[in-house]
Amino acid sequence: MLLPAAGAPARRRGPALQEALREAVRSGRLTAGTRLPSSRELAADLGVSRGLVTETYEQLTAEGYLRSDRGSGTWVSGAARSAARGARDHAPRAAGFLVDFSPGTPDLSLFPRAAWGAAQRSVLARLPHPSLGYPDPRGLPELREALAGMLARRRGVVADPERLVVCSGVAQAVTMLGFVLRDRGVRTVGVEDPGSPEHGRLFASAGVETRWLPLDEEGLLPGPLAASGVGAVVVTPSHQFPSGISWSAERRSALLEWARETDGYVLEDDYDGDFRYDRAPVGALQGLDPERVAYAGTVSKSLAPGLRLGWMLVPDTLLAELVERKRTMDLGNPVLDQAVLAELVTRGGYDRQLRRCQRAYRERRDALLAALDAYLPGTRVTGIAAGLHVIARVPAVFGPRERFLARAADAGVALRTLEDYGTERPADGDIRLVVGYAHLAPSALARGVRLLAEAVRGG
Repeated sequence: MLLPAAGAPARRRGPALQEALREAVRSGRLTAGTRLPSSRELAADLGVSRGLVTETYEQLTAEGYLRSDRGSGTWVSGAARSAARGARDHAPRAAGFLVDFSPGTPDLSLFPRAAWGAAQRSVLARLPHPSLGYPDPRGLPELREALAGMLARRRGVVADPERLVVCSGVAQAVTMLGFVLRDRGVRTVGVEDPGSPEHGRLFASAGVETRWLPLDEEGLLPGPLAASGVGAVVVTPSHQFPSGISWSAERRSALLEWARETDGYVLEDDYDGDFRYDRAPVGALQGLDPERVAYAGTVSKSLAPGLRLGWMLVPDTLLAELVERKRTMDLGNPVLDQAVLAELVTRGGYDRQLRRCQRAYRERRDALLAALDAYLPGTRVTGIAAGLHVIARVPAVFGPRERFLARAADAGVALRTLEDYGTERPADGDIRLVVGYAHLAPSALARGVRLLAEAVRGG
């Protein structure tokens, strides 16, 4: 929850505080029944007048966001329903910020324009006219062959080209699977807590509810999963988003046992599985049971999200229904882009691009770690071995959390916290940041951490 900093002009503090609290209730960060600090406490934390906080509480109580029980404080009302978590995740990056540490975006300047252009010219010169007709909904045969070979080699999957469906990124893969599961009678799907908020929104668009399932440092907890009654689970086991853990072998086995015993399915979202910096990437879960695991991946992090190119390896029992769903959704992906990607994969250009990105992102990760160590000493960083973001646990001495985030925003630094991606609300006072670094140059990373440190240390 971003609250107005004490340095903001007085005329803006009241409306800004009201809107920040409204948004926190709508987004679910402040859940029904949460007791708010007293007006005196919140005013002291924010460095504003007690009257301003009292006026804000009264206004939001009148609107129905809060309720006030005389003698027992102010609470979040149950009247407001939380908007779908993550509604802003795929909006344009925050305007007006000097440095945006939000995760999820690669460095688009690394897109291999020359290699893509050369492959496109080659494809246009040789692609036969019939290939430009309505495509196989599963995708261009040469791309499916190329992707199957690459995924078997790099990710350890069981990759039959006949069971590979080219789609518009992982988002479409999730949506298609949602429709198929709903048609089969599945009404609820499990998602990781914390996890990608987008999964819930995509399943909701297919008429399927989601249920948060808790994680620990090894992966999904088997007990809550068994008791949940869900018919499928979507997971990120190779590099869990956002916590950064890699699931243990025991938890991978437990998940597959659950799927076999309950006739359930697993969707593996391998959103950044190629980016591992300490050793070879952890193999995909799908390789252990291709009949229970649907495996989805994308070029959004390795090339560019604007290409809208991804894939899903599908269990045989779901294949016909998924292909028909793909056909009715869009008749298939654009043939020329598929042919260009196939050219890059088969001629080694895609592997070269991955190596280029890995070098750049490792350098940026190291620059971020050095800056955190220099400017915010005592910060504990996890999830550094892979991916495009880290979890930075900033000591409570730099808090409280609301003031920390407010001061960061006032200094022009955009941040996301781990609490934005799940239901847990730790009470230890530490501030858990999900810090994206791939899209920022090393100098920008150092500048952003320095601005943040200066802001949260001030006054």
